[in-house]
Amino acid sequence: MKNNLIYKFTNKIRLNIKGKNIERFIKRLKTNNIDILEIKYLKYNEINIIIYEKDYNKIVDLKTIYEIKKLNSYGIIKIKEIIGIYKYIFIFFALAISLIIFLSNIIFKVEVIHTDNEIRTLLKEELEKYKIKKYQFKKNYQEIQNIKNAILDKYKDKIEWLEIVENGTSYIVRLESRIIPNNEINYNKQNVVASKSAVIKKIIAENGEIVKDINSYVTKGDIVISGNIYLNNEIKDTVKAEGKIYGEVWYNVNVSYPYVYSEVKELDNFQNIYVLKIFDKSIEFTLNKFKDKRVDERTILFHPFLPFSLVKQKQKEIETISLVLTSEEAKEKAIEEAISKMKKNLASDEKIIDYKILKSNIKEDKIILDIFFTVYENITSYNKIDENIVS
Repeated sequence: MKNNLIYKFTNKIRLNIKGKNIERFIKRLKTNNIDILEIKYLKYNEINIIIYEKDYNKIVDLKTIYEIKKLNSYGIIKIKEIIGIYKYIFIFFALAISLIIFLSNIIFKVEVIHTDNEIRTLLKEELEKYKIKKYQFKKNYQEIQNIKNAILDKYKDKIEWLEIVENGTSYIVRLESRIIPNNEINYNKQNVVASKSAVIKKIIAENGEIVKDINSYVTKGDIVISGNIYLNNEIKDTVKAEGKIYGEVWYNVNVSYPYVYSEVKELDNFQNIYVLKIFDKSIEFTLNKFKDKRVDERTILFHPFLPFSLVKQKQKEIETISLVLTSEEAKEKAIEEAISKMKKNLASDEKIIDYKILKSNIKEDKIILDIFFTVYENITSYNKIDENIVS
């Protein structure tokens, strides 16, 4: 088998030879130690033969009155000929594939979905700081998660939740504005109103008159506890209404989770050690070497004429967690992540009532879920009563 393989890739050529007394020419080839691997008689004065390519120049020197013509080649030289003929096609396809791969990793569109133009502009500017903009390279899953968390931490008072979903060469960004009840508002005469659309679940009235029922639907700005005190449909007094409103609020959350997940986690272990660096080698003065670590270092001793330096390092031990998930496992992880993000933005007196998966999109590398959340939330807000306006 090995010899057959070697023979197959050995350089050989097929020749057509014409001339008188072909047999004499064949004897001449054999006399000169030229191996004839195959011979086919076409006419009394014409044959086709296969020889090793290395013997071709010998035959040319011996041909005298004979006419010799190359018909075909075999082995490595054949492959080279094919490459020579089709090299430009190969190059074209290679460049085309490379271009497709390159372009598929470029961002061509970033779409922020929100009704408030100010919020859209703010988020686009923030995303651009992290290179999420047109004609930049796409980010991997972990980078996207880090960017989302950084933006949410920075704009806790403005953004309720945020999702950045990759769609081909585009990023679709969805968010919900964070509406925080302003308890510092101190109008002399005020109403307690709903800060957003909801179904009322609880009303705590400390002062004022309740004008909405439990389980009634309200929209942003609707009065729930009125500062106007009525008697027989007439305003008898105007006070500073105070209290709290809790309602059932709804959110749509779009979340994705990869099947192959990798996370670098910092452990509680850390140590301060000295390290001697000699050329490209490092000698750590410790008995407890971390296999994987993050390092912050400060140079203690260094001179350009010395082949070594001494540094002090603060090493933090890290662990890389890699998981390969099934679609069901990825689905559960995506749900957990969505719930965690919702809870992160809820106060201690708020909670998730229920959730429902509206849409599940299973792709080759990840699962994308559209989840509908029902949340028990403080929707308390206030507006000033202008006593000059007659109700």
